[in-house]
Amino acid sequence: MSESLTLLLAANRLERLDDNLFRGFDTWKATERLFGGEVMSQSISAAQYTVAPGYHLHSFHSYFMRAGEAGRAVIYDVENIRDGRSFLSRRVTARQHGHAIYSCQCSFQPEEEGLSHQHQTTFPPGPEGLKSDRELFESIPNLPIKLANWPLEYRQTNPIWSQENPVSEPRNAIWIRADGEVPDELAVHQQLLAFASDTHLLATSLRPHGVSFISPNLRSATIDHSMWFHRPFRMDEWILYEVYSPWAGNGRGLNFGRIYDREGNLIASTAQEGMVRVKPE
Repeated sequence: MSESLTLLLAANRLERLDDNLFRGFDTWKATERLFGGEVMSQSISAAQYTVAPGYHLHSFHSYFMRAGEAGRAVIYDVENIRDGRSFLSRRVTARQHGHAIYSCQCSFQPEEEGLSHQHQTTFPPGPEGLKSDRELFESIPNLPIKLANWPLEYRQTNPIWSQENPVSEPRNAIWIRADGEVPDELAVHQQLLAFASDTHLLATSLRPHGVSFISPNLRSATIDHSMWFHRPFRMDEWILYEVYSPWAGNGRGLNFGRIYDREGNLIASTAQEGMVRVKPE
């Protein structure tokens, strides 16, 4: 297991300050701001601490209110909204300096039999032979962020990261796998998938405009992020993240994603809207 994955897993085992109060620290110091995926994964961990065994996260809906400060502790306050027989609801507020930086509502459910179908997809080529994002980043001079030690490996089927970005269709497919073996707990795999889902999604809405997240005149930030978990999966095996953007306008970009395991089973779905503003040159 890589050092970065070891640190991420350790950080998600939050310090419990009280029954519903937790403290976490960031490990993925790519910029001066907290990475939103890490805040999401830790908020999920906080909520999971408060639910009875046998209940698993099936969805969360979240908002980012302020940029988090890297290197500073985050306090996670969990509110028990409802404990029903079929569903449990928790609201999590993440705070720094006494102010809310993020909030989410999580819903948990036990395993249940029911009607079943899924969207089918045509798989792109597998991850073998594709360059990793780490390799792509290393080829870019003067990269404004530090992404040397990733806890997850990403391999894009259609990368366009360069200083000059061609206009392309607003969709992509990314193979993702944890950089090492992950414990067998489903809760941990869900935390890591939430972490992973915040990467590449917002960038999809930039593709038709010849802009990328490393463009010097771009300002971007996640506004809200939702996720639905459909079936168990493993993050230490390759999964495919299909992302597309149906719309952008008014300084925002809307993006959706579908996540499959290697056998073609739909394991999760995502939706995200973010701020995307291009300053005049």
